[in-house]
Amino acid sequence: MSGAVNWSVAERVAGRIAGTDPFSNSYLAHSLAADFDVLTAQAQDLVEAHTGWTSTAGPARAKVADRSDWVRANIASFQRMLKPLTDRFEESMSAGLMAPIAGRIAGAEMGAVLGWMSARVLGQYDMLVLEEENPDEQDIVYYVGTNILAMEKRFAFPPQEFRLWIALHEITHRTQFTGVPWLREYFLSQVNEMLSMVEPDPAQLYRAVGRLAESARTRTNPLADGGVFTLFASPHQRAAMERMGGLMSLLEGHGDVTMDRAGGDRIPSAERFGSVLRNRRQSGGGAAKLMQRLIGLEAKLNQYQLGEEFIEAVEKVGGSSYLERAFERPEHLPSMAEIRSPQLWVERVRPSIASRVG
Repeated sequence: MSGAVNWSVAERVAGRIAGTDPFSNSYLAHSLAADFDVLTAQAQDLVEAHTGWTSTAGPARAKVADRSDWVRANIASFQRMLKPLTDRFEESMSAGLMAPIAGRIAGAEMGAVLGWMSARVLGQYDMLVLEEENPDEQDIVYYVGTNILAMEKRFAFPPQEFRLWIALHEITHRTQFTGVPWLREYFLSQVNEMLSMVEPDPAQLYRAVGRLAESARTRTNPLADGGVFTLFASPHQRAAMERMGGLMSLLEGHGDVTMDRAGGDRIPSAERFGSVLRNRRQSGGGAAKLMQRLIGLEAKLNQYQLGEEFIEAVEKVGGSSYLERAFERPEHLPSMAEIRSPQLWVERVRPSIASRVG
């Protein structure tokens, strides 16, 4: 049996969709590894100085990857992360004659998503250390070098500035998870909770169809909050997704704000970089836009803007020290409703702040 997801099929499909890297054989690519070793260390110093958080994991490790490397790294992460879920699906499917076909279909779907994303991603911090095996392949800051080179060439970006700017964003995420003592375990517990609630139940398909019909009647977008997966979610699962959405919006917004502030005058082109990347996130029509909605990427991209707006609103009330309360303990994390209406968070957290001051 190939399993609930045939990961070999996923890798092959992703490779075909990712296509040929136009800069894969460029002499410029050879300079990237040395550059990002230096810039990643520099970014860590800047982010830790700005946030006041010190990573408990030590110096960050950079790895310059091509699209195929990035796909393989993400398949390994998904295998670790989804193992509790895929084990249950395999047990449910084991007696079925269609199990091998279903595994290949699931692998092809996963490969299509990863292949499409591999041509767009610039950097990624892989923090999903769910097992002790292969520690050298975990807790890595990845940079998809050829995609970065393509952006630099297309928009005439100053390479050293742009590379430091990317490093600052990814290192901010690493510092969040390794510098805030409780955050990593809380995040993984939320992921595991969401996975534990998913059951290999065909009835979910009928519920999804019902939601599509209802959204058509009410003229709403059923994929807006998290992609096709939201169609299969029960009310309890959707509540968990709301908690995760609030957390991720906070982290993404904080990542964008921190990278700009920590970089300071070292990155004069930061505003231009941000403008181009925001337009890139929002661009695309037809098949590209549909893909973003189906896999939940559109919802993720919205997290950047919503997170930044939340941070701006909170800091207007009490400055950056007020925002730091969100990282004090899990109970202070904003919900998705509070991300959209920051005053709700301010009113909920204010009493605990007042008691601390008193």
